[in-house]
Amino acid sequence: MKQGMQQWLDEVRDAPVKKAIPVLSFPSITKMGITVRQLISDSELQARGMEIVAQSTDAGASVSMMDLSVEAEAFGSTVRISDDEVPTIIGRIVEDEDDADALQVPPVGAGRTGLYIEAIQKAAQRITDRPVFAGVIGPFSLAGRLMDVTEIMVSCYTDPDVVHTVLEKSTQFLTEYIKAYKTQTGAAGVVMAEPLTGLLSPQLAEEFSEPYVRRIAQAVQDENFLVIYHNCGNNTIQQVDSILRTGCAAYHFGNAIDMEEMMRRIPADTVAMGNIDPAGQLKNGTPQSVYDATYALMERCTVYRNFLISSGCDIPPLAPWENIDSFFKAVHDFYAQSN
Repeated sequence: MKQGMQQWLDEVRDAPVKKAIPVLSFPSITKMGITVRQLISDSELQARGMEIVAQSTDAGASVSMMDLSVEAEAFGSTVRISDDEVPTIIGRIVEDEDDADALQVPPVGAGRTGLYIEAIQKAAQRITDRPVFAGVIGPFSLAGRLMDVTEIMVSCYTDPDVVHTVLEKSTQFLTEYIKAYKTQTGAAGVVMAEPLTGLLSPQLAEEFSEPYVRRIAQAVQDENFLVIYHNCGNNTIQQVDSILRTGCAAYHFGNAIDMEEMMRRIPADTVAMGNIDPAGQLKNGTPQSVYDATYALMERCTVYRNFLISSGCDIPPLAPWENIDSFFKAVHDFYAQSN
Protein backbone atom coordinates (compact mmCIF):
# COMPACT_ATOMS: atom_id res chain seq x y z
CA MET A 1 0.00 0.00 0.00
CA LYS A 2 1.23 3.48 -0.86
CA GLN A 3 -0.94 5.30 1.66
CA GLY A 4 0.66 6.69 4.81
CA MET A 5 0.06 4.19 7.56
CA GLN A 6 -0.85 6.64 10.30
CA GLN A 7 -3.48 8.06 7.96
CA TRP A 8 -4.69 4.53 7.28
CA LEU A 9 -4.97 3.83 11.00
CA ASP A 10 -6.91 7.06 11.59
CA GLU A 11 -9.30 6.14 8.80
CA VAL A 12 -9.78 2.65 10.22
CA ARG A 13 -10.53 4.14 13.63
CA ASP A 14 -13.09 6.59 12.26
CA ALA A 15 -14.81 4.27 9.77
CA PRO A 16 -18.39 3.36 10.76
CA VAL A 17 -17.84 -0.15 9.38
CA LYS A 18 -14.53 -1.77 10.24
CA LYS A 19 -12.85 -4.87 8.92
CA ALA A 20 -11.53 -7.44 11.37
CA ILE A 21 -7.77 -7.75 11.72
CA PRO A 22 -7.06 -11.10 13.39
CA VAL A 23 -3.56 -12.48 13.83
CA LEU A 24 -4.12 -15.08 11.15
CA SER A 25 -1.28 -16.79 9.34
CA PHE A 26 -0.46 -20.22 10.79
CA PRO A 27 -3.79 -21.79 9.66
CA SER A 28 -2.63 -21.34 6.07
CA ILE A 29 -0.89 -24.70 6.51
CA THR A 30 -4.15 -26.60 6.17
CA LYS A 31 -5.02 -24.79 2.95
CA MET A 32 -1.57 -25.54 1.53
CA GLY A 33 -1.37 -29.11 2.86
CA ILE A 34 1.93 -28.52 4.65
CA THR A 35 3.24 -28.69 8.23
CA VAL A 36 4.30 -25.94 10.63
CA ARG A 37 7.84 -27.29 10.29
CA GLN A 38 7.73 -26.62 6.55
CA LEU A 39 6.10 -23.21 6.95
CA ILE A 40 8.67 -21.77 9.33
CA SER A 41 11.55 -23.02 7.19
CA ASP A 42 10.56 -21.56 3.82
CA SER A 43 10.02 -17.89 2.94
CA GLU A 44 8.09 -18.78 -0.20
CA LEU A 45 5.60 -20.89 1.77
CA GLN A 46 5.17 -18.12 4.33
CA ALA A 47 4.49 -15.53 1.66
CA ARG A 48 2.16 -17.87 -0.21
CA GLY A 49 0.32 -18.66 3.02
CA MET A 50 -0.24 -14.98 3.77
CA GLU A 51 -1.43 -14.47 0.19
CA ILE A 52 -3.90 -17.35 0.51
CA VAL A 53 -5.26 -15.94 3.78
CA ALA A 54 -5.69 -12.52 2.15
CA GLN A 55 -7.54 -14.12 -0.77
CA SER A 56 -9.72 -16.20 1.58
CA THR A 57 -10.77 -13.49 4.04
CA ASP A 58 -11.93 -9.91 4.20
CA ALA A 59 -9.33 -9.01 6.84
CA GLY A 60 -8.35 -5.37 7.02
CA ALA A 61 -4.66 -6.21 7.09
CA SER A 62 -2.37 -9.17 6.53
CA VAL A 63 -0.62 -10.09 9.76
CA SER A 64 2.28 -12.54 9.84
CA MET A 65 2.48 -15.33 12.37
CA MET A 66 3.74 -14.77 15.91
CA ASP A 67 6.66 -17.18 15.94
CA LEU A 68 8.26 -16.08 19.21
CA SER A 69 11.18 -18.47 18.80
CA VAL A 70 12.85 -16.71 15.88
CA GLU A 71 14.72 -13.94 17.67
CA ALA A 72 15.86 -16.09 20.58
CA GLU A 73 17.13 -18.69 18.12
CA ALA A 74 19.21 -15.94 16.47
CA PHE A 75 20.89 -15.40 19.86
CA GLY A 76 21.68 -19.12 20.08
CA SER A 77 18.69 -20.58 21.90
CA THR A 78 17.41 -24.07 21.10
CA VAL A 79 14.04 -24.35 19.37
CA ARG A 80 11.57 -27.22 19.64
CA ILE A 81 9.79 -27.60 16.30
CA SER A 82 6.88 -29.88 15.50
CA ASP A 83 4.57 -30.44 12.55
CA ASP A 84 1.42 -28.94 14.01
CA GLU A 85 2.35 -26.68 16.95
CA VAL A 86 3.92 -23.23 17.17
CA PRO A 87 7.71 -23.46 17.78
CA THR A 88 8.94 -22.97 21.34
CA ILE A 89 12.27 -22.24 23.03
CA ILE A 90 13.69 -24.87 25.38
CA GLY A 91 16.37 -24.31 27.99
CA ARG A 92 18.19 -21.04 28.56
CA ILE A 93 21.46 -19.49 27.45
CA VAL A 94 21.77 -16.83 30.18
CA GLU A 95 22.07 -18.12 33.74
CA ASP A 96 24.10 -15.44 35.51
CA GLU A 97 25.85 -12.10 35.22
CA ASP A 98 28.79 -13.55 33.31
CA ASP A 99 26.47 -15.08 30.72
CA ALA A 100 24.61 -11.80 30.38
CA ASP A 101 27.82 -9.84 29.88
CA ALA A 102 29.11 -12.35 27.34
CA LEU A 103 25.88 -12.50 25.38
CA GLN A 104 26.54 -11.42 21.80
CA VAL A 105 23.99 -9.38 19.89
CA PRO A 106 23.52 -11.30 16.63
CA PRO A 107 23.49 -9.63 13.23
CA VAL A 108 20.16 -9.24 11.50
CA GLY A 109 19.84 -12.30 9.29
CA ALA A 110 21.12 -14.75 11.89
CA GLY A 111 19.15 -17.96 12.28
CA ARG A 112 15.81 -17.69 10.50
CA THR A 113 15.51 -13.89 10.80
CA GLY A 114 16.74 -13.38 7.24
CA LEU A 115 14.23 -15.92 5.98
CA TYR A 116 11.38 -14.13 7.79
CA ILE A 117 12.43 -10.77 6.36
CA GLU A 118 12.46 -12.31 2.90
CA ALA A 119 9.00 -13.78 3.46
CA ILE A 120 7.49 -10.39 4.34
CA GLN A 121 9.19 -8.79 1.36
CA LYS A 122 7.55 -11.36 -0.92
CA ALA A 123 4.18 -11.05 0.82
CA ALA A 124 4.18 -7.24 0.58
CA GLN A 125 4.85 -7.46 -3.15
CA ARG A 126 1.88 -9.78 -3.67
CA ILE A 127 -0.67 -8.41 -1.20
CA THR A 128 -1.40 -4.90 -2.38
CA ASP A 129 -5.01 -4.32 -1.29
CA ARG A 130 -4.28 -4.12 2.44
CA PRO A 131 -1.31 -3.42 4.73
CA VAL A 132 1.12 -6.23 5.53
CA PHE A 133 2.47 -6.46 9.07
CA ALA A 134 5.43 -8.53 10.18
CA GLY A 135 5.45 -10.27 13.55
CA VAL A 136 8.24 -9.72 16.07
CA ILE A 137 8.76 -10.44 19.74
CA GLY A 138 8.99 -7.72 22.40
CA PRO A 139 12.13 -7.05 24.47
CA PHE A 140 11.04 -8.49 27.81
CA SER A 141 9.50 -11.55 26.17
CA LEU A 142 12.74 -12.11 24.26
CA ALA A 143 14.82 -11.71 27.40
CA GLY A 144 12.56 -14.25 29.10
CA ARG A 145 13.29 -16.80 26.44
CA LEU A 146 17.02 -16.21 26.73
CA MET A 147 16.96 -16.45 30.54
CA ASP A 148 13.97 -18.85 30.99
CA VAL A 149 10.52 -17.51 31.70
CA THR A 150 10.43 -18.56 35.34
CA GLU A 151 13.98 -17.45 36.05
CA ILE A 152 13.53 -13.96 34.67
CA MET A 153 10.53 -13.41 36.92
CA VAL A 154 12.64 -14.23 39.94
CA SER A 155 15.62 -12.27 38.63
CA CYS A 156 13.55 -9.10 38.35
CA TYR A 157 13.73 -9.11 42.16
CA THR A 158 17.04 -10.85 42.86
CA ASP A 159 19.27 -9.85 39.92
CA PRO A 160 17.70 -6.83 38.20
CA ASP A 161 21.01 -5.73 36.71
CA VAL A 162 21.31 -9.03 34.85
CA VAL A 163 17.79 -8.61 33.48
CA HIS A 164 18.60 -5.07 32.33
CA THR A 165 21.78 -6.26 30.63
CA VAL A 166 19.85 -8.87 28.65
CA LEU A 167 17.09 -6.37 27.91
CA GLU A 168 19.60 -3.87 26.58
CA LYS A 169 20.99 -6.42 24.14
CA SER A 170 17.53 -7.64 23.21
CA THR A 171 16.49 -4.09 22.46
CA GLN A 172 19.57 -3.44 20.33
CA PHE A 173 18.84 -6.48 18.21
CA LEU A 174 15.09 -5.89 17.91
CA THR A 175 15.61 -2.29 16.85
CA GLU A 176 17.87 -3.32 13.99
CA TYR A 177 15.66 -6.28 13.09
CA ILE A 178 12.58 -4.09 12.81
CA LYS A 179 14.54 -1.48 10.85
CA ALA A 180 15.28 -4.22 8.33
CA TYR A 181 11.56 -4.89 7.95
CA LYS A 182 11.02 -1.17 7.53
CA THR A 183 13.70 -0.56 4.91
CA GLN A 184 13.86 -3.85 3.03
CA THR A 185 10.36 -5.32 2.78
CA GLY A 186 7.62 -2.79 2.10
CA ALA A 187 5.86 -3.82 5.32
CA ALA A 188 3.41 -1.38 6.88
CA GLY A 189 4.79 -2.07 10.32
CA VAL A 190 5.17 -4.77 12.92
CA VAL A 191 3.00 -6.41 15.53
CA MET A 192 5.28 -6.63 18.57
CA ALA A 193 4.32 -9.46 20.92
CA GLU A 194 5.19 -8.73 24.56
CA PRO A 195 3.02 -11.30 26.37
CA LEU A 196 5.47 -12.11 29.17
CA THR A 197 5.12 -8.56 30.45
CA GLY A 198 1.46 -9.32 31.11
CA LEU A 199 2.51 -11.55 34.00
CA LEU A 200 4.42 -8.78 35.78
CA SER A 201 3.14 -6.37 38.39
CA PRO A 202 2.48 -2.86 37.07
CA GLN A 203 5.61 -1.61 38.86
CA LEU A 204 7.85 -4.27 37.33
CA ALA A 205 6.32 -3.71 33.89
CA GLU A 206 7.21 -0.02 34.16
CA GLU A 207 10.82 -0.91 34.86
CA PHE A 208 11.48 -3.97 32.72
CA SER A 209 9.31 -3.52 29.63
CA GLU A 210 7.95 -0.02 29.11
CA PRO A 211 11.23 1.89 28.55
CA TYR A 212 12.62 -0.73 26.17
CA VAL A 213 9.45 -0.96 24.07
CA ARG A 214 9.32 2.85 23.96
CA ARG A 215 12.92 3.02 22.72
CA ILE A 216 12.17 0.60 19.93
CA ALA A 217 8.99 2.42 18.91
CA GLN A 218 10.79 5.77 18.89
CA ALA A 219 13.56 4.33 16.73
CA VAL A 220 11.39 2.74 14.03
CA GLN A 221 7.90 4.21 14.03
CA ASP A 222 6.81 7.05 11.78
CA GLU A 223 3.83 8.04 9.61
CA ASN A 224 4.55 5.24 7.18
CA PHE A 225 5.56 2.44 9.56
CA LEU A 226 3.58 1.43 12.64
CA VAL A 227 4.32 -0.54 15.76
CA ILE A 228 1.26 -2.38 17.08
CA TYR A 229 1.81 -3.58 20.65
CA HIS A 230 0.40 -6.99 21.57
CA ASN A 231 0.07 -8.33 25.10
CA CYS A 232 -2.13 -11.29 26.00
CA GLY A 233 -1.20 -11.43 29.69
CA ASN A 234 -3.82 -11.19 32.41
CA ASN A 235 -2.40 -8.06 34.10
CA THR A 236 -2.69 -5.73 31.15
CA ILE A 237 -5.63 -3.73 32.49
CA GLN A 238 -3.59 -2.88 35.58
CA GLN A 239 -0.64 -2.01 33.31
CA VAL A 240 -2.56 0.10 30.81
CA ASP A 241 -0.96 3.44 31.71
CA SER A 242 2.51 1.97 31.30
CA ILE A 243 1.52 0.25 28.06
CA LEU A 244 0.18 3.47 26.59
CA ARG A 245 3.36 5.32 27.51
CA THR A 246 5.28 3.09 25.09
CA GLY A 247 3.93 5.32 22.35
CA CYS A 248 2.99 2.53 19.97
CA ALA A 249 0.53 3.35 17.21
CA ALA A 250 -2.11 0.81 18.31
CA TYR A 251 -2.61 -1.90 20.92
CA HIS A 252 -3.76 -5.52 20.74
CA PHE A 253 -4.95 -7.48 23.77
CA GLY A 254 -5.61 -11.12 24.58
CA ASN A 255 -8.66 -12.91 25.84
CA ALA A 256 -7.39 -13.15 29.44
CA ILE A 257 -8.97 -9.74 30.06
CA ASP A 258 -12.38 -8.11 29.73
CA MET A 259 -12.05 -6.15 26.48
CA GLU A 260 -14.92 -3.86 27.35
CA GLU A 261 -13.23 -2.87 30.58
CA MET A 262 -9.98 -2.27 28.71
CA MET A 263 -11.71 -0.04 26.17
CA ARG A 264 -12.88 2.25 28.96
CA ARG A 265 -9.23 2.96 29.70
CA ILE A 266 -8.00 3.52 26.13
CA PRO A 267 -7.97 7.11 24.80
CA ALA A 268 -10.63 7.66 22.16
CA ASP A 269 -8.07 8.50 19.48
CA THR A 270 -6.09 5.28 20.04
CA VAL A 271 -7.00 2.03 18.29
CA ALA A 272 -7.25 -1.06 20.48
CA MET A 273 -7.86 -4.55 19.12
CA GLY A 274 -9.00 -7.88 20.53
CA ASN A 275 -9.91 -10.38 21.78
CA ILE A 276 -11.75 -13.53 20.65
CA ASP A 277 -10.21 -16.59 22.32
CA PRO A 278 -7.91 -18.15 19.69
CA ALA A 279 -7.68 -21.55 21.36
CA GLY A 280 -10.97 -21.91 23.23
CA GLN A 281 -13.09 -20.55 20.38
CA LEU A 282 -11.29 -20.31 17.06
CA LYS A 283 -9.52 -23.66 17.43
CA ASN A 284 -11.71 -25.68 19.77
CA GLY A 285 -15.09 -24.01 19.46
CA THR A 286 -17.81 -24.58 16.86
CA PRO A 287 -18.81 -22.27 14.02
CA GLN A 288 -21.87 -21.28 16.04
CA SER A 289 -19.96 -20.62 19.27
CA VAL A 290 -17.38 -18.54 17.40
CA TYR A 291 -20.14 -16.57 15.70
CA ASP A 292 -21.95 -15.95 18.98
CA ALA A 293 -18.79 -14.93 20.86
CA THR A 294 -17.71 -12.57 18.09
CA TYR A 295 -21.11 -10.96 17.72
CA ALA A 296 -21.49 -10.54 21.48
CA LEU A 297 -18.07 -8.92 21.85
CA MET A 298 -18.87 -6.49 19.07
CA GLU A 299 -22.16 -5.58 20.71
CA ARG A 300 -20.28 -4.71 23.88
CA CYS A 301 -17.24 -2.95 22.44
CA THR A 302 -18.20 -1.20 19.22
CA VAL A 303 -19.73 1.60 21.30
CA TYR A 304 -16.09 2.66 21.41
CA ARG A 305 -15.28 3.92 17.92
CA ASN A 306 -11.60 3.05 18.42
CA PHE A 307 -12.32 -0.66 18.97
CA LEU A 308 -11.31 -3.13 16.29
CA ILE A 309 -12.38 -6.77 16.44
CA SER A 310 -9.54 -9.30 16.34
CA SER A 311 -8.41 -12.60 17.71
CA GLY A 312 -6.97 -12.47 21.21
CA CYS A 313 -3.63 -13.79 19.98
CA ASP A 314 -2.18 -15.78 17.10
CA ILE A 315 -4.79 -18.21 15.76
CA PRO A 316 -3.39 -21.76 16.18
CA PRO A 317 -2.21 -23.68 13.11
CA LEU A 318 -4.96 -26.30 13.23
CA ALA A 319 -7.88 -23.95 13.85
CA PRO A 320 -10.69 -25.14 11.53
CA TRP A 321 -11.40 -22.80 8.66
CA GLU A 322 -15.12 -23.24 9.32
CA ASN A 323 -14.54 -21.43 12.63
CA ILE A 324 -12.39 -18.73 11.04
CA ASP A 325 -15.01 -18.15 8.35
CA SER A 326 -17.68 -17.93 11.05
CA PHE A 327 -15.66 -15.22 12.82
CA PHE A 328 -15.61 -13.12 9.67
CA LYS A 329 -19.31 -13.81 9.00
CA ALA A 330 -20.21 -12.52 12.46
CA VAL A 331 -18.30 -9.30 11.79
CA HIS A 332 -20.03 -8.86 8.43
CA ASP A 333 -23.47 -9.59 9.86
CA PHE A 334 -23.00 -7.29 12.82
CA TYR A 335 -22.25 -4.27 10.67
CA ALA A 336 -24.92 -5.20 8.12
CA GLN A 337 -27.55 -5.28 10.84
CA SER A 338 -26.24 -2.19 12.67
CA ASN A 339 -26.12 0.20 9.71
